Amino acid sequence: MSAFLFAFIAVLLSGIGARDQITVASLTRCNGPNIGLLVIACLASCATAAAAAWAGSTLAPTMTPNARNFLAALALGWAGLESLFISPGRKLQEPTRSLGAAGIVLLAHQVTDAARFLVFAMAIAFNAPLSAALGGAAGGAAMLSAAWAAPEYFEWKALRWPRRGFGLVMLIVAIVIGGKASGRF
Repeated sequence: MSAFLFAFIAVLLSGIGARDQITVASLTRCNGPNIGLLVIACLASCATAAAAAWAGSTLAPTMTPNARNFLAALALGWAGLESLFISPGRKLQEPTRSLGAAGIVLLAHQVTDAARFLVFAMAIAFNAPLSAALGGAAGGAAMLSAAWAAPEYFEWKALRWPRRGFGLVMLIVAIVIGGKASGRF
């Protein structure tokens, strides 16, 4: 249950202003609310959370607790760096109405985003991949649903500082966890 809750909260916080959230908000703002887009976005979130947790589940059983914590700290550090330095980019000029294209773009954004690194880290740290996957999928679906329901609140310029602040917090926590796991602190 801890992995579910931590993954859910971590994905909600790291998803603020993320590329997939901004993409869903932009597509909804330009093309109007399309239930198909919401379904595709939530399915992509579930698939990438499951893939991240599966990757964690293949590694966690073979590792010692300190090694698991250190690898989780590395994933958390990568998530922090992604939140600090990778921005969603420009506003969509000519957004597509193709749900297939939107799904591919969302999958590409999510495979390398901070939220999936955090699901991976939770699956490893707690050695509970199913709970981490469910929490990550639920958090991702909630975050994307919010962008679809109220796209006017999800402008990248307004969300960049909270996102970067959370990225900095993740980076600091990663350093502390990694330092403790390696015996430096």
